[in-house]
Amino acid sequence: MHHFVIAGARVFDGEDLLGIVDVEVADGRIASVAGGRPRGAELIDGAGATVLPGLIDAHTHTDADALRQAVTFGVTTEFDMLSIPDRMIPLRRQVAESADLADVRSPSVGLTPAAGHPHQLRKGEGDPPWPTAARVAEIPAFVEGRIAEGADYLKVLVEDGRAFGSSLPSLAPELVAATVREGHARDRMVLAHAMTVEAAEQVVDAGVDGLTHLFFDRPHTGELIEKIAAAGAFVIPTLTVLASITGEPAGAELAEDPRVRAKLTPAWLGNLSGAMATSPPENFGYALEAVAALRRAGVDLLAGTDAAHLGAPGTAHGASLHDELRLLVRGGCTPTEALRAATSVPARRFGLADRGRIRPGLRADLTLVDGDPTVTIGDTLSVRRVWRGGRPVFPATAPTTIHSGPSISRSA
Repeated sequence: MHHFVIAGARVFDGEDLLGIVDVEVADGRIASVAGGRPRGAELIDGAGATVLPGLIDAHTHTDADALRQAVTFGVTTEFDMLSIPDRMIPLRRQVAESADLADVRSPSVGLTPAAGHPHQLRKGEGDPPWPTAARVAEIPAFVEGRIAEGADYLKVLVEDGRAFGSSLPSLAPELVAATVREGHARDRMVLAHAMTVEAAEQVVDAGVDGLTHLFFDRPHTGELIEKIAAAGAFVIPTLTVLASITGEPAGAELAEDPRVRAKLTPAWLGNLSGAMATSPPENFGYALEAVAALRRAGVDLLAGTDAAHLGAPGTAHGASLHDELRLLVRGGCTPTEALRAATSVPARRFGLADRGRIRPGLRADLTLVDGDPTVTIGDTLSVRRVWRGGRPVFPATAPTTIHSGPSISRSA
């Protein structure tokens, strides 16, 4: 197993910047922070760089190629937010056997009406019939079915289609409440897709644990912000996909960054450059204002992108998380708060105690980036090295040794 020390880099431990200290990794775990340099350990030159915990994208829809792409951008865990079990179950087996894919968690299929969101976006994807529930009495079986498929958490979708320029049947409030009740009885969080102020109020009243999108159809209300804070719920703003929905050029601008262009195929660059543009442009301003209000209220914000497949314009796995961090800062977060939203906060809220921080004993999911993203958030895109479980996954080839003596290595 790899035994190495990242030497001379700043360390952001998932909560705070520790300064320039060494990080030792052995047997896939963090062995020490600010410790010594044991004889025989490989020395990795971290001069001019910052070590971060492996980044977490708290909202994606993923597959093996996407997880492989994500790790090249320092994203070592994705929380999938709706998946087809016939695809997710074998994918999770593949992830368990392959270090070069980001880790993944999933709710399996979300609860939505038979013709509800996102069926209008899934045409041509070859999905099998989705299980659903139309009556409260059917909810226990729905919940048990998802848990049998390996669901780590549950998801409900309350969407009337307005954000996408259409009209759709929306999930009844009593079904949301029943799913929360049954999910909590089985020790599962219940998360909700709710993109309007009205839908967000409904699901928070029902007791959901988190919102997988920000509400952005109109300006937020102080009452809603207070409800979310009082409930202890978290919010995954997904500003990157809201930018696409409102026609903001965030994805197109990201696609022009040479640090992104070097890693994405032409097809993914094209996808990232696109936009849905199905909601008014001013709605993006409502989203930024809501981020600022939630931050002031002390609500946990988690960085997530809603990156999906080719044909879902405006995002790309891995790359878009870095833009999500930039947009969180634009919404009023400090760079340190944005970094927490992609490391320690999602790990804590999803109960993954083995990652999201740089502390002895935790998984060595690590990203080394040039610069200091606690000052300049855009430095997160300058990825030099990535490790998952202590194994190097980016770059794919061995870095060049830059001087003789103790083995100190650095990627190009």
